[in-house]
Amino acid sequence: MFFSVVITAFNRAEILKQTLAAFLNQSVDVKDYEVIVVDDGSKDNTGKVVKEFQKKYKNLKYIKQKNQGQGVARNTGIKMAKGKVVVIGQDDIVPTYDFLYEHQKFHYLYSDENAAVLGFTAWHPELKVNRFMNWMVNGSLIFGLFGGHQFAYEKLLGKKTANYNFFYTSNISLKTSLLKKYPFDTRFSGYGWEDIELGYRLEKEVGLKIYYNSWAVGYHHHYMEDSSLKSRMESIGKSAWLIDGKYPELKKVPGFTKKLILQTISFTPFIWLVAGLNMMTRGRLYDVYYYLLSKKYFLSGVAQGKKLLKRGLLG
Repeated sequence: MFFSVVITAFNRAEILKQTLAAFLNQSVDVKDYEVIVVDDGSKDNTGKVVKEFQKKYKNLKYIKQKNQGQGVARNTGIKMAKGKVVVIGQDDIVPTYDFLYEHQKFHYLYSDENAAVLGFTAWHPELKVNRFMNWMVNGSLIFGLFGGHQFAYEKLLGKKTANYNFFYTSNISLKTSLLKKYPFDTRFSGYGWEDIELGYRLEKEVGLKIYYNSWAVGYHHHYMEDSSLKSRMESIGKSAWLIDGKYPELKKVPGFTKKLILQTISFTPFIWLVAGLNMMTRGRLYDVYYYLLSKKYFLSGVAQGKKLLKRGLLG
């Protein structure tokens, strides 16, 4: 068996239907892969959805655990994996018909244990993409350097490989033997850093090589609004202390100078000024507005994380 597709699921039963339907109808031979759904304590009918598919597809496995976070769920699925390569999936990432074929093609080209394959993640065509969603998936909107924090695929144009910063668990595959030896760090239970931490650890310890194949497309079926920015960035800020504790050389917790700069640009009256100018210019400053707001919330998360760390409550 070539592939084990590990999908973590949590309360997205309706979207999971599309994800499973797409993964169970791939251009590669059905005998070449298995799909493992790890239900991380869903309260909806996720289990019922999977069991309906199991009536027809013998290569679909299901396990339910109490809610412990994506890291634990992924490690559970990886332990069960029988394929040579694990594809890390999510319940809201719907693959195209040739998704597994494109990953397989690159793993044949790059067969070393430390070779990973990164695919391209785009918004699902069914979604009406708003300004915030556009900002989230472009890290080069401001001076070609700054932007959203979810994806930055535009920085990979014309490139063959990517570094650990592009270890996107929405669409990546690695040799099973490698992931069994180097599981996800389950202390990173909040949003942010879990994937980056593993990517950096693998790059340091085994010389991880991430090969980019833009033809391996997965569609992200998850509508987002800017109201979610606060919780996301505060979570990233809190978890920054965890990765700083493991890898201080990355300097993910801002030092004095960087913190002062971030505090200055995210000063609330200044954000209000940019918001007003944005309205006057009919939305031309949305990217700047979201960026400044994200830094304000990030610093808030860093402050919260520092307090939790002192009390031994972080991670």
